[in-house]
Amino acid sequence: MEIGLISDTHGYLDPRIFKLFDDCDEIWHAGDFGSEVAGPLGEFRPLRGVFGNIDDQLIRDEFPEHLRFECEGVDVWITHIAGRPGRYDRAVLAELKKNPPQVLICGHSHILHVEKDARFNEMQYINSGAAGHRGLHQMRTLLKFTIADGQLDRLRLIELGPRGWRPKSV
Repeated sequence: MEIGLISDTHGYLDPRIFKLFDDCDEIWHAGDFGSEVAGPLGEFRPLRGVFGNIDDQLIRDEFPEHLRFECEGVDVWITHIAGRPGRYDRAVLAELKKNPPQVLICGHSHILHVEKDARFNEMQYINSGAAGHRGLHQMRTLLKFTIADGQLDRLRLIELGPRGWRPKSV
């Protein structure tokens, strides 16, 4: 399966995402959708996601705070606020100690960060950064990867341009 990973859109959906994610089987959103993002993404491709701290009740009614599932033999946990390796959120850390996933995906910090965490069976930690315009990040980013036969493979970074920059046409 080809996965497109996005987070922290804060209501802005770069129109190029549809072309960039055209070969994806699913899109995963790690929270802070903002308005007018979930609908178009979900119409375009199957969408899995979690609500973030800025999301309104409509998003919270559609998406959970934590989403744990298996994809192609890989145990995946998506949550918006997880912290980072060495500094996990207290509740996330408690769950990691009991039952770590193979892949932990989060957002919130707007900081692109990919790391294997040796403390939790080489769990793959992934934060795709932020694809929207609000926040302190300098570059808007998203990720693509493949999941097959119990492995995450071919992780690719896509830069959408600096925060504040918008494409003139698609």
